[in-house]
Amino acid sequence: MRVIVCGAGQVGSSIARQLAGEANDVTVIDNDPEIVHKLAETAEVRCMVGGASLPDVLDEAGAKNADMVIAVTYSDEVNMVACQVAHSIFGVPEKIARVRNQSYLLPAWADLYSPDHLPIDLIISPEIEVAHAIERRLQVPGALDMLPFGDGRLRVIAVRCQDGCPIVNTPLRQLTEIFPNLNIVVLGIMRGDKLIVPRGDDQMLVGDEVYFVADSEHVERSMAVFGHEEKEARRMVIVGGGNIGLFLARDLEEAHPELNLKIIEVSAKRAQFLAENLSRTTVIHGDALDSDILTEVNIAMTEAVIAVSNDDEVNILASLLAKRAGCQRAITLVNSSNYAPLMGTLGVDVAVSPRESTVSTILQRIRRGRILGIQSIRDGLAEIVEAEALETSPLVGKPLNEIKLPSGILIGAILRDGEVIIPRGDSVIAVHDRVVVFAAASAVKKLEKLFAVSLEFF
Repeated sequence: MRVIVCGAGQVGSSIARQLAGEANDVTVIDNDPEIVHKLAETAEVRCMVGGASLPDVLDEAGAKNADMVIAVTYSDEVNMVACQVAHSIFGVPEKIARVRNQSYLLPAWADLYSPDHLPIDLIISPEIEVAHAIERRLQVPGALDMLPFGDGRLRVIAVRCQDGCPIVNTPLRQLTEIFPNLNIVVLGIMRGDKLIVPRGDDQMLVGDEVYFVADSEHVERSMAVFGHEEKEARRMVIVGGGNIGLFLARDLEEAHPELNLKIIEVSAKRAQFLAENLSRTTVIHGDALDSDILTEVNIAMTEAVIAVSNDDEVNILASLLAKRAGCQRAITLVNSSNYAPLMGTLGVDVAVSPRESTVSTILQRIRRGRILGIQSIRDGLAEIVEAEALETSPLVGKPLNEIKLPSGILIGAILRDGEVIIPRGDSVIAVHDRVVVFAAASAVKKLEKLFAVSLEFF
């Protein structure tokens, strides 16, 4: 696949590296020579300096033969014009644009992105993606992440193994014997910076971050086995009243009217706007790093603080101050990948990456065929894919213990006619089953071969 990525920021660089690592022909355009030079040195991609929406620049980038344009510059207008030029002049079949300004996304203007107007196949709003990602995490107290699959029937949950966790230091193959009613599959284990796609003899250790898949009806029981029995938060404080904070507050007001919800915003003008546009949320004008403000919102009795300002340092410090004052849980928005490895040691419970949410949305559009869902985790270290098995798939019709899966690939769950099947050795995948598969980045091409005939990956 020939892909042009407009914008070499965090999202553009991440998706470019990931696609290039899968043997796609990737060209990246950015008007910042320093960023372009850095990317060219660290990734197997073609890099160009120039205006991403200019016809001559797109022409030089190979737009005539491109299969897709992904426009993720910092300018909504550049992204939209780049897609228009790619369509009108070069006939590029697939166009994706990141659009931040919510005025462009109002339902009243939905027709704007039709083929006859602005021909953009997928609009991505990072702020909305992040708000939804935080909501998912709030649904499962104690989870680092929660990813729904199978129309909500399945959930992939990330959790940290703590002291006292009853299943640490136990071979995974023994879990079914010890907990016969525990219908989960451990998909991946993060141990420091190392990803382990586990086999039966592997064990979980204290401090590990574990990804497992479970029937949605068994999530609470599964979390208890991992030592997490936290209750859903009913008293929350949001730090930062930008678009993410506003979207999150609106969604929480609608879904959970019983919540005691407060939002701290440093700008007086923005605080006034929030107060006028939120019905049940208490808006506090002030600095979340000010101890008096934290006292005013009664942070000591707050069950969750959600720091989503546009400043990573403010988010981290506000979270730590809230935890020190007695807040039970901190969910923190972190844009910089440099901070991500520090979150656990600092005491931040959950770190949310807007880049990861955006990349997952883009990947779902890129993957072709019967792909129903994709989530990229740990900046592309692995992918969780939900796909439909067709007649020609080599996975169909054989017991799983007779199928030699490539290293780095694990089948996590099967959904058949609405029934969740947690696979065992004698399980057989049938035609039209929906299969949830975990694949390390190094195994994505092997996964492609497994599904190539039936699912037309890529």
